[in-house]
Amino acid sequence: MTNMSQPQTPEDRRKSIRITDKLEIPSVDTRKYRVIRLPNQLEVLLVHDADTDMASAAMGVNVGCFSDELDMPGVAHGVEHLSFMGTEKYPDENAYTKYLALHSGSFNAHTGATSTNYYFEIAAMRVEDATATDASPLYGALDRFAQFFISPLFLANTLDRELRAVDSEHKKNLQSDTWRLSRLGKALSNPKHPYCHFPTGNYEVLKIEPEAKGMDVRQKFMEFHKKHYSANRMKLVVLGRESLGELESWVIEMFSGVENKDLKQNRWESEVPFRPEDLLTQCFAKPVMDLRQLDLCFPFIDEELLFESQPSRYISHLIGHEGPGSIMSYINSRGWASGRLGAGVWPVCPGTPGIFKCQIRLTEDGLANYQEIVKIFFQYISLLKESPPVLWIFEEQKSLADIEFKFRQKTLASKFSSKIAAVMQTPLPREWIINNFRMTVVSQKMPGSWKSKEKWYGTEYTYEKISLDLIEEIKKAHSTTMKDRLPELHLPHKNAFIPTKLEVEKKEIKEAALEPKLLRNDDKARIWFKKDDTFWAPKANLFVSLRNPLPSITAENALKARLYTDLVQDALEEYSYDAELAGLNYSIQSHSSVLLEKVLVTMRDLEVKPERFEIIKERMARALANADFQQPFHQVGSHTSWLNSERGYLGEHWRPELPHIDVEDIQQFYPQLLRQIHIETLVHGNLYKEDALKLGDLVETTLNPRLLPRTQWPVSRNLIFPPGANFVYHKTLADPEDVNHCIEYLLTVGDISDRPLLAKTQLLDQMTHEPAFDRGMRGTSTTVGFRFIIQSERKCAYLEARIDSFLAGYRKTLVNMSEIEFEKHKMSLINSRLEKLKNLDQETNRFWKHISVECFDFGQVHHDAAQVKALSHSDMVKFYDTFIIPTSPTRSKLAIYLNSQVISSAGLEKSSTKPEQEAKEALSDKVEGKSTTPFVITDVREFKSKMVVSKGRQSVTHIKGSD
Repeated sequence: MTNMSQPQTPEDRRKSIRITDKLEIPSVDTRKYRVIRLPNQLEVLLVHDADTDMASAAMGVNVGCFSDELDMPGVAHGVEHLSFMGTEKYPDENAYTKYLALHSGSFNAHTGATSTNYYFEIAAMRVEDATATDASPLYGALDRFAQFFISPLFLANTLDRELRAVDSEHKKNLQSDTWRLSRLGKALSNPKHPYCHFPTGNYEVLKIEPEAKGMDVRQKFMEFHKKHYSANRMKLVVLGRESLGELESWVIEMFSGVENKDLKQNRWESEVPFRPEDLLTQCFAKPVMDLRQLDLCFPFIDEELLFESQPSRYISHLIGHEGPGSIMSYINSRGWASGRLGAGVWPVCPGTPGIFKCQIRLTEDGLANYQEIVKIFFQYISLLKESPPVLWIFEEQKSLADIEFKFRQKTLASKFSSKIAAVMQTPLPREWIINNFRMTVVSQKMPGSWKSKEKWYGTEYTYEKISLDLIEEIKKAHSTTMKDRLPELHLPHKNAFIPTKLEVEKKEIKEAALEPKLLRNDDKARIWFKKDDTFWAPKANLFVSLRNPLPSITAENALKARLYTDLVQDALEEYSYDAELAGLNYSIQSHSSVLLEKVLVTMRDLEVKPERFEIIKERMARALANADFQQPFHQVGSHTSWLNSERGYLGEHWRPELPHIDVEDIQQFYPQLLRQIHIETLVHGNLYKEDALKLGDLVETTLNPRLLPRTQWPVSRNLIFPPGANFVYHKTLADPEDVNHCIEYLLTVGDISDRPLLAKTQLLDQMTHEPAFDRGMRGTSTTVGFRFIIQSERKCAYLEARIDSFLAGYRKTLVNMSEIEFEKHKMSLINSRLEKLKNLDQETNRFWKHISVECFDFGQVHHDAAQVKALSHSDMVKFYDTFIIPTSPTRSKLAIYLNSQVISSAGLEKSSTKPEQEAKEALSDKVEGKSTTPFVITDVREFKSKMVVSKGRQSVTHIKGSD
């Protein structure tokens, strides 16, 4: 291994061409940048960040699913999976993942239409800490990462497993309307353009069918990699603490071996996604969930070389505007919209025009009047046609973009690297044909019968030409003038919320404060404050909690509280839209006293309008119904939380209450909600103590509540499952077509405030990060546990047996773990716990997490690190034997089974798993030894009545009254 501290020689420098050291960067960005090109034409962005504690790299490869062969869809996705499966230099398939896991790292990859993006992050070592024999974690990770692009093995013994993983990804999305509708739109496009490709692939098309034709599947993947993966098609980003010179020398050493095949950039110029016959069409699509939406889709110009002007942003801003005069404002006033309007351009691929899309969620009346909405849309287009680009609108957009860029704060290292690697694939340094469009109406009721079914996802649809009569009406709307256009449609007014004072008083400080100060603490309110001393951004966050026990008493109360907040948001929609554009959000972040006062007054004086109430109520009914049709792994957590809580409600408890709630109920309920409260406020950012106190006073004086005695503040408690507990809860999934089962397997460990116990759970999470997927620590407000979540076509009992088998086998791994590896896991966890926060929002959220549960444990991460450092190998074995291993008589387990309605035989027909194979595997996974008898929960109330309840969360800091 090359000595890290070895200086770069003049010969090394000649190996790369320096493109630039000067990039346009945000004013708050202290990083240093360099762009180089290696002799193999691999372009690299190097980023030196002296303050980062996480290093990262990402490789963007200019090939994706658009390059799939027609008879083998999904091959690019399969190559992405198989590229990780061993290299000539590191033949162990887990060499990369194990290395990352031992250094607080993580990785991922994704396949797009024209690019595949691989990335990782890992602990960064301070340069001054490095020695000749102590290699940087980044160095080792880069060495392993580079080999994926030099000499991947595509190990034969991993092929079947990885293609099953691809198949699982596909089947996970089979009942997802997002995937189904996206796929339908592409299926109805030009079959000669790769926009129509099925991108994911599945086991059948990637394994069964090719092998039936006599193909060597592994060889096909290797040929795809050899054909398309070339250094001149790759863009690499490397971010670390090391100097730019050292990073450059590493990149030269490790990535010069990537072969350059002098391939041209992938471009698709001969065909377009939509042929003339694909336009002026309408598609009625039947969704899985109860959705109602209208999608309009237009061929747009190719903006590839228009990166400086970005004309689509101007058009999207106006069409997607939701303030007075907008499309959304008008159809909302007619009671036709149920949600927001989305508008924007989706680039398709290099050489191909983009697609402009507009999407509107509809009410039942809106669905019935969808043709009128289309005509209103084109009336607004006629307004834009007769209005040349307005300078002040452009300047507002430019100003907001400048502010966002100038004060852009850091994100996760891997997110930064991955995004920039993708952006580097674009070549940095007309007319809109409005009569050619496609329309999609999504509804379970219209037209009521569907003539066709999409091949891969089974979406039912009817596809036809738009009637000539409607086309004539649309043309008429498109040609309206000011005299005959709807007077409610006009351009937006100037945005009063755009900030003009962006000064930040930056002071030199020895050490940033770790916690906010308590400015006020009395019977009515607590006000917490911290002036930003870390990120120096011209923004502030204000969080307010109105503490009241009323919503938690019954499911009806909880539902009325939710409807009330939705109605407040609805009433503020137009007013708050400009504020949102300017970066202000009245729900969670940023500060504007004008906006805050408007929100508070609306909360206090809300007039519940019957027509808006019915829309909000109907939207809530659909949301509750649709929740049961989410992917199972999204559903299971709510059941686990409910069974762990002393009191709580699921959507199934809200649904029967909703029909009985009317306008008068909300009008009477919310004054009671606000009459007697305790106000908890956090102010954090570019403000002063006096500002924080004024904001707190504004909340109190506007709402003017009576004080809520401390004895009446709600206390959150959770159930304590006894030692030896082995509970199982069954729930049948509502979606009759979902082939997937899902299990959450939770091992309760104990009190979340028990620092040694928490540290051991965190360390177990760290140590099992590489060998087990979708597992980790799971906390409630008062308890901590360790859980697995698995979604699969296999039944839950089988999945539970596999988890038991893994846990039984992992004990041997733990016991035999060397002290060196054990200490590396500890250090990896410590680095992770002490990782620096990247931006103001992260710090605000950390403060609020401790304030909202009243534990005020602002120094928790430092306590966690100290506890982990003190743990011994024997401590972890004892912990494992007590709380984790299946044969322990004292461990406490709750398993949630979400069971598919699809009968076993049908499910097995859709998978390649034979019943005898599953039975054999289940038998081999059976854990021998003593274990507790499962108890199936059938009566939840009775179950909860037998459980002991935990104590409430305790404050680790004594809170005094203010001076």
